[in-house]
Order: sequence, then C-alpha cells, then structure tokens
Amino acid sequence: MVTRPTAEELQAARDRVVPDVAAGGLSVLFCGINPSLMTAATGHHFARPGNRFWPVLHLSGFTPRRLAPAEQGELLSYGLGITNVVARATARADELSAEEYREGGRILTAKVERLAPRWLAVVGVTAYRTAFGEQKAAIGPQERTIGATRIWALPNPSGLNAHWTAESMAEEYARLREAAGIPDRRA
Repeated sequence: MVTRPTAEELQAARDRVVPDVAAGGLSVLFCGINPSLMTAATGHHFARPGNRFWPVLHLSGFTPRRLAPAEQGELLSYGLGITNVVARATARADELSAEEYREGGRILTAKVERLAPRWLAVVGVTAYRTAFGEQKAAIGPQERTIGATRIWALPNPSGLNAHWTAESMAEEYARLREAAGIPDRRA
C-alpha cells in the first residue's frame, strides 16, 4: 500500500530536486514543467493523484499497462525517460519565474545534447514556449532541434488542464509514439 505524504512532508519537499529517469540514446525523453510537491516528497515523477501522465502514457500505447509512479524505472526498458524544464519542486508551476524557465531551457539543452534522445517531448506547450523563446509554438512537432534530437510539444497532463481529456491527450501522445517509430505496446 502506498502511503500518502503528510502536509508537513509535502511542505518539506519544496525546492527539492527529483532525479531524472534517463539514460543515453532513449527514443523519447519526456520533460515535465517541474516536480510537484507530491513528486518531490515521494521521489516519483507525475505522482500527484490528479495527474494523467501515467494513464495517458498507457492509453497512447507507450507502455503495455498503466504504470504507477513508483514503477517509473521501468520506462528505461521501453526506451523512455523523464526529466523537467525546472528541477526544483513547487506547489504550482506558476511559482516559477520566466528566468527560471529560460535557465531550465539552457540546462535542458545541455542535457539533451549529452543524452541524445531521438525525441524530447515537453509536456506543456506554455513551458516549451517560455523555456525556448518560441512564443508561437503549438502542440505537435517543432521546427527546433537540439542536435539530432527532434522536439514535440505535448499537452500538459495535469488535472488542471481541463480542456484536454485523457482520450484527446492520448491521441496526441500516440502521434508522437508513431513518429518515433515505437510500436503500440498495449496488450
């Protein structure tokens, strides 16, 4: 049984950095905006109960079953990984400054140059726009590359992003999966 962090544990997680789930040569490196307090308290990416990342990853065919946040390490066996634009944990993404996003974009660029995934998938088009100065960017594949790495802006899976359903997000994530040449892994 998973124990939920207390309010005190969540507040103690503020500004904590959560290690990436990453390796060189991945097919897709998913990039969140920044860790939530729940993610920082548990050490598991996209750990907030209302976050739809894990269900959407499965619905789109990236994983053969719905993984729990605690199973994030299994992503590497599928050629997938997770990082963030900004490393520090906050209660809400709007606590981050534009300069933090831009600095995060510079750090992310260096990380992508080092790890060389085939695709960088930024989950949050607004975060992508701010981090990379691409104000007109839309959901989907981007013109910009980092070395040979292509970039795709995906809808943010946060439960706060209500105008995207899990199903419509899964369709967009599946477009990336197909572009990356990854077979549908659903059983």
